[in-house]
Amino acid sequence: MSLAPARHRSAPLLLAAALALATGAAFAQEDISKVNGGVEAEAGQTYRDLSTVNGGIRIGDGARTRDVETVNGGIRAGDGIQVEDMETVNGGIQIGARAQAKSLTTVNGGIRVGTDAQLGGNVESVSGGVFVDRGGRVDGNVSTVNGAIGMVGTEVTGDVKTVNGDVTIGAGSRVRGKLAIDKPSSSWFPVTISRRNPRVIIGPDAVVDGPLEFKREVTLYVHTSAKTGAISGATAVPYDTARAPQE
Repeated sequence: MSLAPARHRSAPLLLAAALALATGAAFAQEDISKVNGGVEAEAGQTYRDLSTVNGGIRIGDGARTRDVETVNGGIRAGDGIQVEDMETVNGGIQIGARAQAKSLTTVNGGIRVGTDAQLGGNVESVSGGVFVDRGGRVDGNVSTVNGAIGMVGTEVTGDVKTVNGDVTIGAGSRVRGKLAIDKPSSSWFPVTISRRNPRVIIGPDAVVDGPLEFKREVTLYVHTSAKTGAISGATAVPYDTARAPQE
């Protein structure tokens, strides 16, 4: 019996499957844009821009995309993602381990960066804290207005700056620029000034290559194994324990 008819009948099925796969791959590389509702990028897929106005954005492990933007919603990304800029107005940003991104920006929300992340630009929040976990690298500035800044085993090639937040340059971290706490002025986004002085900690084996400049009163603790540039506007309190003294 000839097998030719069977091969002939299977050809349309194979073609349909190939077209389905090709269509899926093309769709995955398109923009996803909404006004109302969340956006989800599937793990391991490649996209162009992801945006929404009223909704959050989720990015699965290993996904790749360009700009990620929302107005009213947070952005949460998994491990091993690759993106360009991430930006939200009312919401936080969280990215997982081994993530790669250019800049992270939010107005009302915090930013949390997982281990071994590589960030090619600035990490900025107005009203919210910023934390970069162990093994991170930021090739830019880390800044807030109202919010704490913390890092562990992280390298920042730019400056670390805030107005009204605590700062912890944790164990094994290095800041190649300066560390500055500015005095609030009328030109700033509205700042609610805390009655408590900001608490600044330079942890064990941490290094700040540039100057430490404080334009408002702070409480400064510097571990005896840490190294810093010139200090102005504060007097360092040395400590040699694993944690800084509690006030």
